Amino acid sequence: MQFLDDLQNPQSELVRTLNNLYDGVYVVNPQRVILFWNKAAEVMTGYSAEEVTGKSCKDDILNHIDENGVLICRSACPILKAIACKGSSSAKVYPKTKAGKRFPVETHVSTVQDEDGSVVAAIEVFRDISHQEEYRIMQEKFNSLIRKYVSTTTYSDILERVQSDSQQGKPRILDLTVLYLDVVNFTGFSEKNPPQAVVNLLNDLFGICDVITRECFGDIDKFIGDAIMAVFNDANDAVRSAIRILDSGIPEMNRLREENGDESVAIRIGINSGLVLQGDVGTIDRKDLTVIGDTVNTAARVEKASLPNRLMISEATLARLNSELYASFAFHHNVELKGKSEPIRLFIHES
Repeated sequence: MQFLDDLQNPQSELVRTLNNLYDGVYVVNPQRVILFWNKAAEVMTGYSAEEVTGKSCKDDILNHIDENGVLICRSACPILKAIACKGSSSAKVYPKTKAGKRFPVETHVSTVQDEDGSVVAAIEVFRDISHQEEYRIMQEKFNSLIRKYVSTTTYSDILERVQSDSQQGKPRILDLTVLYLDVVNFTGFSEKNPPQAVVNLLNDLFGICDVITRECFGDIDKFIGDAIMAVFNDANDAVRSAIRILDSGIPEMNRLREENGDESVAIRIGINSGLVLQGDVGTIDRKDLTVIGDTVNTAARVEKASLPNRLMISEATLARLNSELYASFAFHHNVELKGKSEPIRLFIHES
């Protein structure tokens, strides 16, 4: 087929055109063996064409995960979907560079067919959308910040003018980072201390977490007994919030408690990122604007798997971190979660 012949000729117009594109492009055969890897793909991933040509894209080359941290190369691969339907598919994914850093891309896959309609190749075009993600996060931060400087009535009026009536109160799918925090051995503490001491502990802890969370552009979604669930638009803010709570908030709280003759406490923190459903939950008379979904449930499981006074995050969160924070985490262990075919990889902060 002419397309495949031109692909093997470095001087062909096809190859020259693909190598001049800003987007990363690679071509695979129906068995997902890489036939071509353009210059932009080399720059974005760190892999040269010589390193990947002839290998399969599922051989841990880009190691794509989706927004929820699920490895897609062996299950929901966009290339397999496109080949199966002899059409195209698109997705937002997080490939891994040769250096080990993940970054967000929009990927589009189309198939190439011969005269008989058989698929002979698939072309994946991917674009680094890190800047778009940064802009989205910045806009969300601005929205959160501006609410502190105008009245609730003014802010609601602005929103009402921007949004149509049909959009009011509708559930939304959002890409958020969820932080869970609770007290280690809270049941034991409650059993051996009077009720007022238990309430004092929770008020001290929640007060510290509320201040730090707000300063890091987060919002405490709910208090659940001795636990806190907070949400962030930016995974970096969630991690910074957790580090501040562990490095300064809890030590200072325990110092004051010890001065008053009270028992010091330890906490666990777990963070996960992904798509959540945000909406009003409750009755006609009382509603709670909250987030629900698998991402939230997984965040709670990550927290339960964490260690006392340590921060543990999922790979979905790790993929969203900047280089400096990314480098401060190390793989700790895998955890099996009910209902998930693949174990969740957990990473611990190395302070």
